[in-house]
Amino acid sequence: MRRLMLFLAPLLACTVVAQAAVPADCWSLRKHGHRAEAQSCFEGLTHGNDAYTRAEGFWGLEEWEQANGQFRLATQPVNSKAIYKVEWGMLLHERFNNPEAADLFHEALAKEPTNAQAYLGLAIVSADGFDGKASEYAEKAVVFDPKLAAAHELMAELALENDDRDAATAEADKAIALEDDALDAMAIHAAVELIDDRTPDAWFAKIAAINPHHGEGYALVAHQLEMHYRYEDAVTYYRKAVAADPRLWSAHSALGLDLMRLGKEDEPLKELELSYNNGHRDAATVNSLRLLDSYKNFETFRDDATILRLNKTEAELLRPYLQTELHTILATYDKKYRMKLPGPVQVEVYPNHEDFAVRTMGMPGLGALGVTFGEIIAMDSPSARRPGDFNWGATLWHEMSHVYILTATNHRVPRWFTEGLAVHEEGERSVEWGNRATPEVLIAIRDKRLLPIEKLDRGFVYPEYPSQLVVSYFQAGSVCDFVKEKWSEEKLLEMVHSYAKVQATTQVVQRDLGLTPEEFNRQYFAWIDKKYGAEAAHFDDWHEKMKTLVATSEQKQYDAVLAQGPAVLAMYPEYVGDANVYELMADADKAKGDTKAELAALIAYEHEGGQEPDALKRLAALEDASGQQAEAAATLERLNYIYPVNDEELHRRLGELLYAQKHYDGAIHEYAAVLASNPLDKAGAEFHLAQAYLAAGQRDKAQESVLAALEAAPGYRPAQKLLLELNQSPNK
Repeated sequence: MRRLMLFLAPLLACTVVAQAAVPADCWSLRKHGHRAEAQSCFEGLTHGNDAYTRAEGFWGLEEWEQANGQFRLATQPVNSKAIYKVEWGMLLHERFNNPEAADLFHEALAKEPTNAQAYLGLAIVSADGFDGKASEYAEKAVVFDPKLAAAHELMAELALENDDRDAATAEADKAIALEDDALDAMAIHAAVELIDDRTPDAWFAKIAAINPHHGEGYALVAHQLEMHYRYEDAVTYYRKAVAADPRLWSAHSALGLDLMRLGKEDEPLKELELSYNNGHRDAATVNSLRLLDSYKNFETFRDDATILRLNKTEAELLRPYLQTELHTILATYDKKYRMKLPGPVQVEVYPNHEDFAVRTMGMPGLGALGVTFGEIIAMDSPSARRPGDFNWGATLWHEMSHVYILTATNHRVPRWFTEGLAVHEEGERSVEWGNRATPEVLIAIRDKRLLPIEKLDRGFVYPEYPSQLVVSYFQAGSVCDFVKEKWSEEKLLEMVHSYAKVQATTQVVQRDLGLTPEEFNRQYFAWIDKKYGAEAAHFDDWHEKMKTLVATSEQKQYDAVLAQGPAVLAMYPEYVGDANVYELMADADKAKGDTKAELAALIAYEHEGGQEPDALKRLAALEDASGQQAEAAATLERLNYIYPVNDEELHRRLGELLYAQKHYDGAIHEYAAVLASNPLDKAGAEFHLAQAYLAAGQRDKAQESVLAALEAAPGYRPAQKLLLELNQSPNK
């Protein structure tokens, strides 16, 4: 509704009121808070002589189907006005159908190529999806109608979502200069004041003087606070929105979503059901209600510092890994950031990616793997992803970095810095998890599409090309890597403290690094060029050679693969994606019977961050066969961070390796994971667990496990023998 009212503003301004009841009159009454009069006005329109007028009337009365039907009638004549299609498109947008709305805007432009309101409509639906074309469309709207205040209001919103506060206020001022009741522009000013930790009261007073029931203004502010990670503040302003206008169902839904993000359940359910029952049934509302209903399938585990919410089907398996890693992270970050979190951190792990995606709806560029809301983390389970696509350990370290940085800065941190520091922390935890230049990144470097540091946020919120989000994560992480390398890790902590003081990036760079932004950019880009310039410049050549090498391997020309592979590898050694040189050479070495070379190729693959489970299992088997049991165990432990689910054999083999090396606690962990994987041979799994407990000196637990083995298979001789041993030697 917020962006709908923004769109309707030009209609209010440009329609000549020639009679008592035209659509503009009714919308103006509603905009200025005269709800009862507006309802009567819209009712009158439904009895109008033309379909377009009736459509506007039914729309205002929220009789959606009748409005849709009347717009269809209004647009049937060949000579119908382009604005009819634009208005119909906005109705569909309001009713959560952006694809068909966009089609109607394009049809309107086919009728009238300079229709500014059609371009504004395209900008609005693009902004809903955080599409980089939103600004382009809004700018075209202004070109074709310089007095279109609503376009300036939207441009102000987009600028603030990109954290360009100066541009946001400038565009808002343009809108107010054109229309003194530009309520969204006033709300943008209020949002800027809040984001800068100043009082917004003067702007809210201006809004209230025009419409004391303008809940959309508070909702707009709440949305901008969300975009700046200030979820608790967003909840405050969504509450103000529904207090001002209890029928603002979109705000009830948004309030419910943010309360969910803060770990609440009862109140979100109430708000979401209220919204749904009153016809606001967008994807976020519907799917969030389904997600809340699915929580009955989850278990919650608490200790002093953590809360884990896991699906019952995999809780027994994943809980030990996640809790252990969480406590390692807490100890590491407590020391590194010199702070403790104010309360336990909650981690929700979803085996269904669509459930996880619900947690990120309405947020830009987030949620590929995990997302953080204050002290609440939601992330995919390994089981939600194709094996090898996801490293849950790296994701958890990444998201926990957000928890600390958001807490340390009181949620006053730009998106690029918290994301960049989180990417940097992945590499600090493990070199193999470090920031790597993917093909998309090399292409961006080659084409000089990296952004200056003061504009880095833009690549996260409204990406202007398909891979820009990936590139932005890399660039933000590499900026933090560069700062550590040139200055120190301590400088990154100083930057955190500066952002906590609500300083802009330009100020932080000058104060903490002693450089102007321009000089920083020059040095950073030179550093990038030194590291990746050659790879980027020869990327196309590498790509062609790579295709040739793959074809050569498929033809089983293994000598040629081994001859050509090293040169191709040298061109881009970081590439460990599908059809990489490491695995192609390992396959060729295996075909030639050169086990030593095969092992070396796979070790190099592992150290470059390769995480295809089959390749890592193959490496572990080769290491084991060559007498490198410790290395084999380490490889399988790496695999546990990638895909510990649906793989009984992984845990059994790792348990055996750890047991053989007398790492009994680790063996216990892995044999317990075998049991949690619902093995066919439950008796054998319990027996091996009993052996590990006994070796670790935990005789009581050993006895429990051996009895469980015999319960599963009463005639199982190894378990009978172990039970006899336990009973005969109780004190040993």
